[in-house]
This record gives sequence, structure tokens and C-alpha cells, in this order.
Amino acid sequence: MADVVDPATRSRMMSGIRGKNTKPELIIRKALHARGFRYRLHCDLPGKPDICLPKHRAVIFVHGCFWHGHDCHLFKWPNSRPEFWRRKIERNREVDGEAAELLLATGWRVATIWECALKGRTRRSLDEVINQCADWLLTGGSRLTISGRK
Repeated sequence: MADVVDPATRSRMMSGIRGKNTKPELIIRKALHARGFRYRLHCDLPGKPDICLPKHRAVIFVHGCFWHGHDCHLFKWPNSRPEFWRRKIERNREVDGEAAELLLATGWRVATIWECALKGRTRRSLDEVINQCADWLLTGGSRLTISGRK
């Protein structure tokens, strides 16, 4: 028998899931600040980037592997309500792609740091992740993606 949760209960359950100021975001922000990078939070740009660096005309998205459907060990399709989750996660992926294209078209540079780069068995060292970000911010390049080790 499938679990059936009424909308009010589902709403209360989902309200505990953070949309901003997540632990991975805080880790990246603190490390960038320690390296001297100054940023703005949650700018009014397409896709609502987690970190905006106007001086470098760059934005950083810190994506959770589950919510954005990353192909890594942290992502697993849920067994309950598979049609709902497939639609939701596929739509998240579409929105991510559309936002990145809009940002690039308007002259912003776009970085995506995946949760698996910071946690789990494929994680990288924080220094490695921040070094990649810093190099990208200082040397240019339109796109950067950092994920866990394969």
C-alpha cells in the first residue's frame, strides 16, 4: 500500500527543508570570504543564484544532488510517488538550464558546485573546491562545474 500524505502534512514536512542558507552554501561562503572574495546573497537574477560576485560578473549555484537530479551516489529516485518526483526533478533540471543560459546571455559567468563535492564518499577537500572557484573567478571562463570525484 502506498503512503498517502494529505497536502497539509506534506506542506509541514517540506517546510523543514531549507531553500537558502544550507550547510553547503555556508561552507562555500565562509571559505570564499576567508580568501578575500566579497559577494552578495540571493541576487535578483535568473535562477536566484546562491552567491553573486558582481565584481567578477559571476554567480555560484550550490546544488543539492537530490533536488537537482545529479548523477552521483547521493541521488536516488524515490520509490514513493515516482511520477511526481520525476516531474519535479526534471522540471528543476530544466529551470537550472534555462537560468544558466539566461545568465550567460547577459554576460554573467556561472559556476555550479554540487553537494557531492562537499560530502559523501566522492567528496573533494574544501581547499580543492575553493581553489578551483578562486582560479575560475580570477582567470575567467564562462562556466565551472565542481562535483565529487568519479
